[in-house]
Order: sequence, then C-alpha cells, then structure tokens
Amino acid sequence: MAGPKVIKSLERGLLVLQALQMQPDSSLQELYVFTNISKPSLLRILHTLARAGLVTRRLADGRYRIGATLSHAPSRREHRDRIAEAAAPILERLCQRVSWPSDLMVAAGDHMEIRETTRARSPILLQHERIGLPVNWLNSAVGRAYLAHCPAKERQRIVDLLRNSTKPEDRLAREPARLNAILSEVRSRGYGTRDPAHVGGYYGGPPHADGLFSIAVALRDGPRVLGAINMLWLKTAFSIEDFAARHLGELQDAAAEIVTSFRNRSRR
Repeated sequence: MAGPKVIKSLERGLLVLQALQMQPDSSLQELYVFTNISKPSLLRILHTLARAGLVTRRLADGRYRIGATLSHAPSRREHRDRIAEAAAPILERLCQRVSWPSDLMVAAGDHMEIRETTRARSPILLQHERIGLPVNWLNSAVGRAYLAHCPAKERQRIVDLLRNSTKPEDRLAREPARLNAILSEVRSRGYGTRDPAHVGGYYGGPPHADGLFSIAVALRDGPRVLGAINMLWLKTAFSIEDFAARHLGELQDAAAEIVTSFRNRSRR
C-alpha cells in the first residue's frame, strides 16, 4: 500500500527555510545555488513565507533572513535584526513621503552599527552603506541621540569604554563636562546632530567627506533605548534648522511607530 503523498510545495518551502537557517542574510542567487529551485519559484515561495512572517527581506540590500516568528530566544544579533525588521516598512514609508533616506543604528559595544537603511530606496543618489558598518558614538547624530536618552548606567558604561580608546573620534569621552553639555542640548532640542568636525564617518579608516547633514532621534521604549534613526540630506539643500522644522515631527512619529511595532512583534 502506497504511503501518503508528499506535498511538493511545502517540501520546497521547508528547503528554503533550511537554507536560511544555514546561511542567514542570503541573496536570491545564494538561495538558488543551495536549493536548486528556479528563481521565479523561489520568489513565489519567499513571498508566501514573508506573508506568514516567516521570512523578511532587508531594504538595504534585498537579502533574505528568517523572520521573528521563528525566533523564540533571540541572540544579540537576532535582537538587532528584530529591531530592523520592525523598522523596515516604517522607514520605507517615511522615505516615500520625504524622499530623503534614513538609517537605523543599534548599539554594538564601542560603536553603533547600521542594521537597516533606505538609501537604496531613495530617489536621491547618496553613498550607500553596508549593513553592519560601524558608526562612531560621540560625533554622529545617531550616537548622540542614543546617549542622550539611554539609562544613565548604560551611558556611563559606554563612555567608560570609549575613555580608554586611542582613536581621535573618541576623544570627547575624556571631556565629561563638554559631552554632558552636548547631550543636554540634544534632549532640549529634540534631536541629535553630527559634530561640526564630523565630515562623514569613521568606519575603520580615515574620515570621508560625504557632503551630508543629518538629524537623529532615539527609539525610546520606556526607560530603555532600542537604537536610533536618522534622516540624511545634502548640505546644499537645507540648513539643519530648516530641515528639522520641515521633517523632525515625521522622524519622531516614525521612531514611535517602530517602538510600537517592535513591542507587538515581541509579544508574539
């Protein structure tokens, strides 16, 4: 007597999930090589899995990963990815409304790092940054927004870590009075900005002038901070004050929406 028939479509869907578990953050080509499923069929499978919350796709580079639904006890990296997963559709809608792109940054020890970005989705051509790129705490808008609102013990732990650094971009950690004044101004103003001497970024090499301004706000979840999001624009387009007057409210609303989305996903 013949046994039960195999559901081929389900079998292929499980093969895709297995591939993503073995190699997180996979491209369509990498999934094709692993599964030997045609790309049109792969896209249909991935779309179906995404509708069920089992798979998500990054805005920054289009790579696929396991969704929060299948993660019960997330690691630190998975926790960061879950924040990015909650943020992605909200940042995409924000970019569609205002055209200028945003980055999502999370804490990563002695630096912050990019976990999602809409630079590739913006009609305005700016330098694209890769996921995982390190970003300085003390001179960046996102770092200052995060530090201004995170719990005092966490802020002190980060500053103590940076105080022993020999990197020139961490020098502000040894000037507590000046740093406290900067963070107090961020809280009063409602957003963080880059240090005037910060021309673009310290990403493991010399700073590069990217010709951008940015404003940033923290993702505040009660007493803790999940990360920070920014909006970037060409210096020649607006002053910081003019841009904030136009778009700060939208950025703050997006931050609140991300936190709410993250909370709801965490309860599943």
